[in-house]
Amino acid sequence: MKDACCDAPRLFIVMPVLDEGIALAEALAAVQPMRQRGARLIVVDGGSSDDSALLAGEWADEVLRAPRGRGAQMHAGALAAIAWAALADPILVFLHADTRLPPHGDDLVRMALADGRCAWGRFDVRIDAAGWRFRMVEKLMNLRSRLTGIATGDQALFVRASAYLAAGGFPDIALMEDIALSRLLLGSAGRPHCLRTRVVTSARRWQRHGFWRVVLLMWQLRAAYFLGTPPERLARRYGYRPRV
Repeated sequence: MKDACCDAPRLFIVMPVLDEGIALAEALAAVQPMRQRGARLIVVDGGSSDDSALLAGEWADEVLRAPRGRGAQMHAGALAAIAWAALADPILVFLHADTRLPPHGDDLVRMALADGRCAWGRFDVRIDAAGWRFRMVEKLMNLRSRLTGIATGDQALFVRASAYLAAGGFPDIALMEDIALSRLLLGSAGRPHCLRTRVVTSARRWQRHGFWRVVLLMWQLRAAYFLGTPPERLARRYGYRPRV
């Protein structure tokens, strides 16, 4: 492995994948300019049945395998990054395979955390589909996050490793791991830096399952989670298959 640039905080992009197929090549290619500027990419495969792990090996600095589930996968990637950085306090960026950082997202993250006032943050989000309904969802997501301090996985949450460890990291739960980590960070590190620059996330779930059906389902799942429903039960309603 190559050493990260010594003049800037070490930045690791952690990407969980599972059966991403041909779309993974585009996701990996989008990160390469940031790797050229010193960022490191860790891909964590959750047991893909396709060639996702093999493809990632050609583009990433490290490919790991972890139990299926974004929380477990991203936590494994975070620990690998922290071990790699040794005594440094690297920045961790958690990036879903269907989300694209802005061209200089790595620089924006470093600047957001540079003065020490915030230990974590997230981007605003844009959905890659036309129509007023998607614009409405974007605005509501970004506004809700700014008011509550809760970040979703689509918003590319980033955090200093020391703050991540102090909060306990991603819990190994089947769903809502992003909300769970946000709540932990709010308690231990304070409010996030909410970047207005947007990441672009895929509309594939809305397009595949129906816009209003997905919106209603997500509202129901979040409400159930805050009321104490176990994440494993919510994951089954969301469509995740259980681990074997």
